[in-house]
Amino acid sequence: MTRTTFTRQTQPARGVRTWWGKAWQRAVEEAAYSDAELRPGRSHARRGHVGAISVEPGGLLAACRDGDDAWTVEIGIPVLDDTARVALVEVVAAEAGRIAELLAGNLPHDLVEHAEEVGVELLPYGGELTATCTCPHYLDPCPHAVAVLIQAGWLVDTDPLVLFALRGVDRDSLLADLHARTVSVAAPSGTADDTDHADHADHADDVELVVDAAMRAQRLVALFEAGAELPDGLV
Repeated sequence: MTRTTFTRQTQPARGVRTWWGKAWQRAVEEAAYSDAELRPGRSHARRGHVGAISVEPGGLLAACRDGDDAWTVEIGIPVLDDTARVALVEVVAAEAGRIAELLAGNLPHDLVEHAEEVGVELLPYGGELTATCTCPHYLDPCPHAVAVLIQAGWLVDTDPLVLFALRGVDRDSLLADLHARTVSVAAPSGTADDTDHADHADHADDVELVVDAAMRAQRLVALFEAGAELPDGLV
């Protein structure tokens, strides 16, 4: 299981700007029972009372400070099953530009619509967001959980692949699945029409170019952060 921890968040200067970030915030509002939880939750989020947020398949983990106390919050969100995961990879691969858009921090609206058409829900609705907190508040999500959910929305707004990770398909897994799919599609089956196969192979090559570039960039960043010498073959 892959877990990624994001450092303490600060409120975006211009607020949530993307359509998918706003969709996440609407889900948070749906999940909350009333303004009695939303108002203090927003205040905690804006004031930076939430600590580092850990993202893993199916959930979030963070602490929220409230006065002299700090409470631990866990958020749950359903992950995609194997069938939905395969369908999502097919949706991303359906157009060569989609993976490039995702890696650039953009979530194409038609990708989400295409996913919904094949039964894959990326964006959560309020009822899917579950929360527990160590505080004594009698309702979930409590204000601390709302604060964590709001800040998680800031992460999703900046990088939609955080949403993929919560659904169980993190960046590395998505790239690996796309690569595996590309190799499979590019291999001749012996039964398809030559022209049709050539078209599919050309499209697969386009996707593979983007995936390969992303994987090379990832290796370069890892080497750079480790202070290692960068090999000529990766540049």
